[in-house]
Amino acid sequence: MIFVEPRCSVIIDNDWAGDPDGLVALAHHALSPANRIVAVTSSLTNPMFGPPEGKAEAGARLAGKLLGLLKVKAPGGVHAGPDTGFTGTPRSNPAARAIVDAAAGEGLPLVLVCAGPLTNVADALLLEPAVASALTLAWVGGAAGDEEEYNQYTDAAAADFVLGNPELAVWQFPAETYRQLAAPVAELDLAFREGGPAGEWLWEHFNGLEVPDFVKFGPLWCLGDSAPLVVTGLDGAGSAYEETGSRRRTYTSVDSRLIVADFVAKLRLQQYA
Repeated sequence: MIFVEPRCSVIIDNDWAGDPDGLVALAHHALSPANRIVAVTSSLTNPMFGPPEGKAEAGARLAGKLLGLLKVKAPGGVHAGPDTGFTGTPRSNPAARAIVDAAAGEGLPLVLVCAGPLTNVADALLLEPAVASALTLAWVGGAAGDEEEYNQYTDAAAADFVLGNPELAVWQFPAETYRQLAAPVAELDLAFREGGPAGEWLWEHFNGLEVPDFVKFGPLWCLGDSAPLVVTGLDGAGSAYEETGSRRRTYTSVDSRLIVADFVAKLRLQQYA
């Protein structure tokens, strides 16, 4: 691949054992030379995906398997958080500690990309408050009005704690924005089939995963968890945002064609690396 200069470091946090679009986002970040992964953490899932016990560890295994197929190393492996929501008391779990450690040692601008509940982020901020000024949180979550959005209501206490921190810079991709990022199922199917071992694994995972009825395949698949790629791997291209307060942005649009095309190309190109 033509050389691209790294422009930021990223911590990637997600509920990898939930909706599988998170795994596509992880692959996309791993294949994007403009961002350098410094930690990967796994969070709890909503009970709609089955009993949450053990799901953070199961998600960590899934993320680790995918990174292995892509021949990308996450420093120290993938770190699992707790299977219970934010308690408001310090918890030195592996995911929170990995976030704290990554925030302490970075030279490039550091972005914590969370496309799941904010449990691990909240635990890290409570464990070490200085994390808030060391990074920017790019969060896929929340919604306007009274809508109950999955990543927010899965751990509402964590969301309240994190978003209430005035020292933390937050770039938010709410439901109205991340739902713009839709890919034709046929395009994804072809990309996975032509994407080598990692693509084959993603294809099998998408087609074999038992998920609730509301995430069954139609002709389009929402890749909402990939929305932050516009600020990490793609230099902000094709996006728009509003300033919503000191150190706060709410993204109002993303270029879905740019993001999907970039992922498809990178998945195919990784076979030649």
